[in-house]
Amino acid sequence: MNLKSLASRKANGEAIPGKELATFIMAYVDGQITDDDMTPFLKSVHSNGMTIEETIAFTEVMLNSGDRVQISGIDAYLADKHSTGGVGDKVSIVLAPLMAAAGLAIPMLAGRSLGHTGGTIDKLETIPGFEMNLTIEQFKSNVENHGICIMGQTDSICPADRKMYALRDVTGTIDSIPLICGSIMSKKIAEGIQGLVLDIKTGNGAFMNTMDRAVPLGETLQKVGEAFNVNTDVVYTSMNQPLGRTAGMWCEIEESMNALKGSGAQDLMDVIYELGSKLLVQAGVTRSETAAISIQENLIESGKAYEKFEEMLSAQSGDISNLTNINSPQFEKIITAQSNGFITSMDTLNIGWAAVDLGCGRRNKSDILDPTAGIEFKAKVGDQVAIGDPIFRCFNSNENNLNSAIKCLVDTITIDQEKVVHTLFYNP
Repeated sequence: MNLKSLASRKANGEAIPGKELATFIMAYVDGQITDDDMTPFLKSVHSNGMTIEETIAFTEVMLNSGDRVQISGIDAYLADKHSTGGVGDKVSIVLAPLMAAAGLAIPMLAGRSLGHTGGTIDKLETIPGFEMNLTIEQFKSNVENHGICIMGQTDSICPADRKMYALRDVTGTIDSIPLICGSIMSKKIAEGIQGLVLDIKTGNGAFMNTMDRAVPLGETLQKVGEAFNVNTDVVYTSMNQPLGRTAGMWCEIEESMNALKGSGAQDLMDVIYELGSKLLVQAGVTRSETAAISIQENLIESGKAYEKFEEMLSAQSGDISNLTNINSPQFEKIITAQSNGFITSMDTLNIGWAAVDLGCGRRNKSDILDPTAGIEFKAKVGDQVAIGDPIFRCFNSNENNLNSAIKCLVDTITIDQEKVVHTLFYNP
C-alpha cells in the first residue's frame, strides 16, 4: 500500500477502508509519515468529509493509538460531559462534582484554551497546588475512591490525536466535523465511560456559529458514541453571549465555587441542570428530567455538591484556604454604556479575544497565562442600561495587556431601544 496516496484518494472522494486508515495514522504516530505527508490528507478530509463509517473507523484508530482507562471496583455509572468551547463556559467545574455528589463516577480528561475559548485545565491550575498531571493509575484511584477526577490528557492516551491536533491547528482544519469527532470521542471513549452528554455551542462566539453547522456535528458525535456503546445525549446551547458572570482564569473558579454554594448565575445553572439531567436519566437515578433538576438543586442547597468539590481538590492537592489573597489582580478598568437603552447583542467572539489579550488564553504556544486575568459582565443581553452604567469590569496584572483588551471590547455590545430576550437553548 502506498501510504502517501491516501490524501489524493480522499481528495478524489474515495472512502478509505479502516485498515488502510489505521496503517496510515499509526505510521504518522511512529514518524514514518511526516507532517508534510499528513497535511494533504487533513485538507482532503476538511474539503471532502468522511462517511460515518470512515469517521467511526478514524475514531477507533485514534483510540487504539494509546492506553485506555479501565476503572473497576466501583458500582457507579461512569459518565462525562464535553463542550465544543465557549466564553465563560465553566460548566465542567460545577457539573463534575455535582454529578459525583449524585452518585455517578466522573473520570474527566479536560483540555486547555483553544483560540478565543477558555480551557478547564488552565482555570483549575489557578488553584494553588492542584495537580492536573496524574498517571493513569492515580486517575483511576481517584475516581474509584472519590467518584471524580479531572486531569489533562496524558502522553499515553490517544497520542495520535495529540500529534494530529497540533497539525490541525496550523493547517486550517480545526472545524472539520470528522476530525472533531475523532478527536473528541477517542479521548472520551478512552476514559471507559458508559454515558456522555455533549454541549454543542452555537452562535457568534462558537466554532459552529449556526445551527446548520452545529446540528451535523452533534448528530455525528452521537452516532460515533453509540457505535462504541456509549450512551450519548446532545444539547445545543447559545454562545451569542458569554455564559455566567465572568470569563477568565481564577475568576471563573471563584464563580464556579459560588455556583456550587447556591449563588450561580441563572443562565449558567440552567445549562448545568439541563446537562446534569441528561446524565441522571441515563444513569437510571430518575426517569424524569424535572425530578433530575430537583435532585441537583437539593445537592447544592444541602452543601453536598460543594463538599464533593472540596474532596476532589483535596485528592489532587488543591488548596483554597487563603481565598482573600489568591490571584488578586493588580489592575482593573470599567467599560461603561455610551447610550441609553437595552443591550440587544454581544460580540462574544471578540469578547473572547479580549480575554485572551488580558492573559486568559494563548495566541502563540509560548504565551504565558495570567491567573489574575478576567472580565466580569455587569450587564448582558436584555438588560437596560443608561449612559455611564458599567458593562464590563476588566482586570489582570499586566497594564499593557489590559489596555489592549479594552480596545478590543469597546465595540462588542449593541444598545437599542427595544428589549430582546436571549435564547439559551436551541432545538435541532
